[in-house]
Amino acid sequence: MSSDTESEAANGTLQIQVVQEDEREEDNQQHKKWWNKILDVKEAKNQLLFSLPMILTNVSYYGIPVISVMFAGHLGDLQLAASTLANSWCAVTGLAFMVGLSGALESLCGQGYGAKLYRMLGVYLQSSCIISFFFSILISILWWFSDKILILLHQDPEISKSAGLYLKFLIPGLFAYAILQNILRFLQTQSVVAPLVVCSVLPLIIHIGITYVLVKCTALAFRGAALAASISLWISVLMLGCYVLCATKFKDTWDGFSMESFLYVPATLKLALPCAAMVCLEFWAFEILVILAGLMPNPELTTSVVAMCVNTEAIAYNFAFGLSAAASTRVSNELGAEKPQRAKHAMYVTLKLCVVLGAIVISALGFGHNIWAGFFTGTSEKIAKFASMTPFLMTSIFIDFIQGILSGVTRGCGWQQSAVLINLGTFYFIGMTIAGVLGFKFKLYAKGLWIGLICGLFCQASGLMLLALFTKWTRLNLSSGTRVAAASDS
Repeated sequence: MSSDTESEAANGTLQIQVVQEDEREEDNQQHKKWWNKILDVKEAKNQLLFSLPMILTNVSYYGIPVISVMFAGHLGDLQLAASTLANSWCAVTGLAFMVGLSGALESLCGQGYGAKLYRMLGVYLQSSCIISFFFSILISILWWFSDKILILLHQDPEISKSAGLYLKFLIPGLFAYAILQNILRFLQTQSVVAPLVVCSVLPLIIHIGITYVLVKCTALAFRGAALAASISLWISVLMLGCYVLCATKFKDTWDGFSMESFLYVPATLKLALPCAAMVCLEFWAFEILVILAGLMPNPELTTSVVAMCVNTEAIAYNFAFGLSAAASTRVSNELGAEKPQRAKHAMYVTLKLCVVLGAIVISALGFGHNIWAGFFTGTSEKIAKFASMTPFLMTSIFIDFIQGILSGVTRGCGWQQSAVLINLGTFYFIGMTIAGVLGFKFKLYAKGLWIGLICGLFCQASGLMLLALFTKWTRLNLSSGTRVAAASDS
């Protein structure tokens, strides 16, 4: 009897332990479920690891033409004005357009990779490069005659001639930049981002040396600054190109050069042009603000402050760019794998990370705006004026972060055509109209311009959010050629 009693007691104790372990496991599961409602830690970690290299890469490539301007600026006031004007013209008419054209690959390569149509990624890359090369020729013609165009736009003739000369030496860099953006999207959609840091930071460091030699040690001087940017961009292309050709991880996605890529030019162009319009419409809106500022009373002060705000917003957006790329890649990959719910989940995680990152950036600006303004100017009047603009700037940066993520989602889903209409309506029919009325009619000047921009950004973000919430998330329609590829790969 005693042995039976001991056995029953042991069994009872074991059952109690099992129940307690089950309760603890249930509590842990409830805790995980509660935490995941706030943020999916695993997904967030993966996106952050993806975003950080993309941020460094974007900042490095952004820095190459900027460093050339810095070296040119030390040659004299004329050279500073001319190189700054040339760099702005270069960004407005060329670089932004090339970034937009390459955005088609975020839809095509991203979804193709998710659908395991690996061979098609190389085909899409080549078709996009063909498109970029064609438009580079057209933009090169524009740049060649930029001095005459700038004079027609009532710019100073002497500055315009020097800016035109600078742009002529930047033309080779335009072709490099076009190819570079396409290769970046090709790698990004496969979540290959860590090597990009080396292939962008190293050319940036080399660029400093090349620029110094050409500007300080040769007769090229002013022209050498622009030529150095072109050389460094081609070094970046060669480094990334050699990496793609030599790395074994791309044996499935890069099958060599193929004439088949010409067949996919129309389909790629159908996405590339709207995507370029998406980027340019937003980019040009900021430039228009600077132009409008020059038409106001005390134009020197107003233009300087608005330009400082525009540059601050552009620099801050580099931090959101990494998350935007992460959103585009995760969404496109999951849609390609026909998992729309996981694609939506990835979007929600990115938006939560965006809110956190945006809060950090605007907090830093809020507390250190005077220090930051000091990097642009030593004039106390301009620093004080920038301080009065800071609350509006913080608001626009935060909204810009959110719309940046939603724009990445739009590219990943292939909704570029709808997004173009949203950007056109919100920035120009709403934002610029309000900016003009508040700035000139109500005499709010710089603040009025920026309130109009905020309204445009808010409406744009709202429109993109509604597009994401009420549009069916499906994979892009596959062409017959891609279906054949899919059948052969399977």
